[in-house]
Amino acid sequence: MRLNRSTDMALRIAMLAAASPVRATVDELATRLVLPRSHVAKVVQWLQRTGVLVTIRGRSGGVAFAEHAADITVGQVVRAFEGDGEVVDCAQPVCPLIAECRLRGELRRAQAAFLAVLDGVRLGDLVDGSAGPLLLSLGAPPAGR
Repeated sequence: MRLNRSTDMALRIAMLAAASPVRATVDELATRLVLPRSHVAKVVQWLQRTGVLVTIRGRSGGVAFAEHAADITVGQVVRAFEGDGEVVDCAQPVCPLIAECRLRGELRRAQAAFLAVLDGVRLGDLVDGSAGPLLLSLGAPPAGR
């Protein structure tokens, strides 16, 4: 299974926000993660709606990891961005094998297993240990400047 670009961006943005003790702007997130600002802004809005991020407007505003977001699972984020659709759409165009196809069931089982693994990983787990400081070093100005 391949995640769409928005899901990939959402996970990276969530990880960076989880690692950071301070708020970041959308511009800072885009720069640090080398992502298009317009896409980052849209993904941040979705992450805010799903409870992963909080956004504060104004001059001293920004984006921060939500208080209880560390307990949100990667599976929940993936579902929020990918939806609950099947890996293969057998209805468009209608497959002549649909009535007797065993592949569709196996793909459903594989997708369920994939999501079950991701349901066992909390966003907070992704920034434990050395991962947090490494994330914070991304796109940061060199020391001494």
